[in-house]
Amino acid sequence: MAMLTSGLLRPVDAAHAIDEAALLRYAADHVAGFPSAAPGLTLTQFGHGQSNPTYCIEASAPGGAPRRYVLRKKPPGAILQSAHAVEREFQVLKALGTHTDVPVPKVFCLCTDASVIGTPFYIMEYLEGLIYPDIKLAGVAPTKRKTIYLAAAETLAAMHKVDVTAIGLQKYGRRDNYCKRQVERWERQYLSSTGEGKPTRYQKMLDLAHWLKEHIPEEDLSAGFGTGLVHGDYRVDNLVFHPTEDRVIGVLDWELSTLGNQMCDVAYSSLPYIIDATSTESHSYGGFEYTGVPDGIPSLEEYLTAYCSIAGRPWPATNWKFYIAFSLFRGASIYAGVYHRWTMGNASGGERARYCGKLANVMVDRAWDFINRENVLREQPARGVHVSKGPWQQFQRAQEGSISTNDQGRFVPSEKVMQLQKKLIKFMEDHIYPMEGEFYKRAQSTSRWTIHPEEEKLKALAKSEGLWNLFIPLDSAARARELLFEDRSHDSPGSSEDLLLGAGLTNLEYGYLCEIMGRSVWAPQIFNCNPPDTGNMEVLLRYGTKEQQKRWLVPLLEGKIRSGFAMTEPQVASSDATNIECSISRQGEFYVINGTKWWTSGAMDPRCKILILMGKTDFSAPKHKQQSMILVDVETPGVQIRRPLLVFGFDDAPHGHAEITFENVRVPATNILLGEGRGFEIAQGRLGPGRLHHCMRLIGAAERGMNMMVARALNRTTFGKKIAQHGSFLADLAKCRIELEQARLLVLEAADQLDRHGNKKARGILAMAKVAAPNMALKVLDMAMQVHGGAGLSSDTVLSHLWATARTLRIADGPDEVHLGTIAKLELQRARM
Repeated sequence: MAMLTSGLLRPVDAAHAIDEAALLRYAADHVAGFPSAAPGLTLTQFGHGQSNPTYCIEASAPGGAPRRYVLRKKPPGAILQSAHAVEREFQVLKALGTHTDVPVPKVFCLCTDASVIGTPFYIMEYLEGLIYPDIKLAGVAPTKRKTIYLAAAETLAAMHKVDVTAIGLQKYGRRDNYCKRQVERWERQYLSSTGEGKPTRYQKMLDLAHWLKEHIPEEDLSAGFGTGLVHGDYRVDNLVFHPTEDRVIGVLDWELSTLGNQMCDVAYSSLPYIIDATSTESHSYGGFEYTGVPDGIPSLEEYLTAYCSIAGRPWPATNWKFYIAFSLFRGASIYAGVYHRWTMGNASGGERARYCGKLANVMVDRAWDFINRENVLREQPARGVHVSKGPWQQFQRAQEGSISTNDQGRFVPSEKVMQLQKKLIKFMEDHIYPMEGEFYKRAQSTSRWTIHPEEEKLKALAKSEGLWNLFIPLDSAARARELLFEDRSHDSPGSSEDLLLGAGLTNLEYGYLCEIMGRSVWAPQIFNCNPPDTGNMEVLLRYGTKEQQKRWLVPLLEGKIRSGFAMTEPQVASSDATNIECSISRQGEFYVINGTKWWTSGAMDPRCKILILMGKTDFSAPKHKQQSMILVDVETPGVQIRRPLLVFGFDDAPHGHAEITFENVRVPATNILLGEGRGFEIAQGRLGPGRLHHCMRLIGAAERGMNMMVARALNRTTFGKKIAQHGSFLADLAKCRIELEQARLLVLEAADQLDRHGNKKARGILAMAKVAAPNMALKVLDMAMQVHGGAGLSSDTVLSHLWATARTLRIADGPDEVHLGTIAKLELQRARM
């Protein structure tokens, strides 16, 4: 059965008592956010595990809610050399938590001063989730059992794919001769734990060490493929699962981690199939091969297939006998050490530790039994073995498609962007996807034109995590800081003004993040990166006066209001903006506006307070000097929102797309942007980055469609086999992936050229991206809907809404025909040069 992490807590053993007052002082000084005024703390100990003593710290300021942390320390007393290295645990957890998506607890501080509480320790976050100490998962539904084991395989594969050099762990250990060195190490540990004056030595253990030394795999001799980060103690009961979702949120117990042969991790995590290492007085120790695989738990073959397919590793049949025997040998040495510590009174696992001596000898016997078998694993996995993909793998795969590593191409995100990607993906997984159903439910209710109360809470959270206004280019942010905040005092990064002005990203850097937001139609607004607000804010940043910026830009940057862009008109073909008929007439200190606009996105939102309207101030001026842009307060008399427009049946509430009439609307002359006749100039500056953002989001939408399509094809059966086994599907899937990657590279190239050459010189590549991205997304999403059958057309999935959004952008983002004309004209110009 599953246990909440809090259910594993018990009173602190007398042998593991620590100075709580000293701990409180240290934590208050070194852990950010620790209740500094806490009158004391409550300390309990985790009963699960047999290695480093692990405690739960609970503290609260007077009147405040209690906060929980986890402390992990070296055991007291004499310990074996190189064992219980909490310093290394802290190092690997910090590197993984900072630079990767491998689910690990966040670490706060490391104390190497043994005088504080007796031994070195570190403090990390407390994860409230589920732990499954019983390998048979008794009391868990069969379908859930399979998901748990496959999630473990997926997480292990993800960990093994980490580039240790990229995250600063290239010197974390030697990669070559890992097995040879490990056999020698654990033989020494065993000898140190047994013998004269200690528990009795088992001769078969020494014989096993000799056999292993004689059968080291050739692949272990080098530091090549299959070597990298090794956990050392990877198993299901060292994983914390989300309380309500079947996914791993934390990999624990990194005490034995290093660099080396990763197949050792795979074999060690497979030991439940060979032996049940539950240490109790009367126990059969039979693994699944002896007792039968419990209903729902995947077979060993399915488990290994899941790992190998995700990690991209070959089937391990050749040396599987060695890897299992080595895993049992290492386990026996570990349990012998636990039993030795129990005899000395400093084992952390309580009474369970007293049975570890017997368990160690059973593991040795099981290793010899395994060695003496003629066959231990098929030469190749059986045909038809398929595994489902879980959420973590889907997002990791999406990232692999969008991020180039050092040997994959020129588009390599900076360390800063990689950290933002990690935070953004986690935010999406933790907050956006779980709320999609609620957002849709409200958008289809009678309260559709009101704001879901959770939206503002999520916006505040995104702002606090530095995921706010990421679209703002570096040059615009610098200019805005000078104009907007010159009279405010802030002299350190991270001030409220700095948070409002984004992370100082280029268009290319933002592209990696905007794609992630595009996976959900609800995400951009949570990060204040939603159209048309982004384009309108960019207009105000670049072209607004100081007064216009203070009145309208600051509340937009803060997310307190929203805006609309009024350009398209129902009576003319607005793709040619010279056709527009809305008039802006100067009358003294005012402009008077008359006309009708439609598809004014955002105007239905109750928070919409300002419109940027494009109309004509001089019908007799040269063709491209007639148009101007002006700011219109939606509360101005004469502004009438007539109706919301539907997009394939979607009204996109509460955002909406409105038809608006302007009847003798009088606005101050100071509301004009940049001056009369400058409308086209502003439009071109606005529509380059803004429309490229649409392309970036479409890449994310298509990636989500790919993930959903593949998951469906692997799980649905038609005509006697999985959809994924039909040849026609495989061909179409491959074509979708090719087109998605082509479009992604085109969008990134367009962003790069926009940064390096500006909007005008990059207009050709921008036009290409605007044609390619929506057409690609439509193809991928259409294929995903086809695979989902009737469900794909319904509101039960996000696919139809993503498709409708993508289809509108072949018009709203400028008709394909206009962009194709731009591309062709530039091509002809080059030919004439």
